[in-house]
Amino acid sequence: MLDQVRARCRVRHLSVRTERAYVGWIKRFILANGKRHPREMGGPEVEAFLTSLATRHQVAAGTQNQALAALLFLYRDVLGIELPWMDDVVRAKRPRRAPVVLSVEEVQRLLLAMEGRPALLARLLYGTGMRLMEAMRLRVKDVDFAQRQIVVREGKGGKDRHVPLPDRLVAGLHDEITRALHLHAADLAAGQGAVWLPDALARKYPGAAREPGWQYVFPARQQSRDPREGVWRRHHLDESVLQRAIRTARVRVGLHKPASCHTLRHSFATHLLDAGQDIRTIQALLGHKDLSTTQIYTHVLQRGGLGVRSPLDRLPGT
Repeated sequence: MLDQVRARCRVRHLSVRTERAYVGWIKRFILANGKRHPREMGGPEVEAFLTSLATRHQVAAGTQNQALAALLFLYRDVLGIELPWMDDVVRAKRPRRAPVVLSVEEVQRLLLAMEGRPALLARLLYGTGMRLMEAMRLRVKDVDFAQRQIVVREGKGGKDRHVPLPDRLVAGLHDEITRALHLHAADLAAGQGAVWLPDALARKYPGAAREPGWQYVFPARQQSRDPREGVWRRHHLDESVLQRAIRTARVRVGLHKPASCHTLRHSFATHLLDAGQDIRTIQALLGHKDLSTTQIYTHVLQRGGLGVRSPLDRLPGT
């Protein structure tokens, strides 16, 4: 049955990460119920499983909702079962938290403490507002030096968008692309050099996977086995490389905020808004579907408790 889940995920063009997460939750659900087949279970078992995640394991609301999405996918898409309880399952309410944002001075300190490819990637996240995996999956053909822009392909929600290419990154990206193409040429000489292509483009355009434009700007140093197709190819750099580098730099410069890769995206949006950029433009740059998602950065700029001056500061001599 888990093979059926994997097959259905691929038919729906779900990502490898989503496939792994769904399979993991479904397997955990079955084991938690004594290895009973899901057809023999229903609403009560699902509710009990989700309650156990929240009470015994104390998972976050987002994690609980991911488990629910996996089980709904199992029943609706894999088993073809539509039961009344599916519409009655209550999703956990995710808390609305203000994003962690660094000041301009803190971003500068963080970036200056980094070097090499991680430093370039961190500057790319802050300079463009790209998400971590959008930067990792960047292809050579999508860096437009002439127009000073980057095309972000299939961002969150499957949409493309354009972001500015900062002048300060031009030389670094030129060098990185040159190294990537030299590595690609060596792979071709060894009889390899085919990169993964999305949505069956490899079958539609058989030669595209070996073209320079489709190669990753930040390729991995070693080839790896594709978990779905079983072939060996060069993937993009693993995101953990940048995550570790930012964590190390944060500790080195003494930043006490829990800064991460996504913090640079939050800082990009907040600093643009603070500089007077209109919120609709920022929404487009970030790829937000709903303006309300972008508006959270307006709350960040309402410094000091919504910009209100405390009455304590008006008392003389206190």
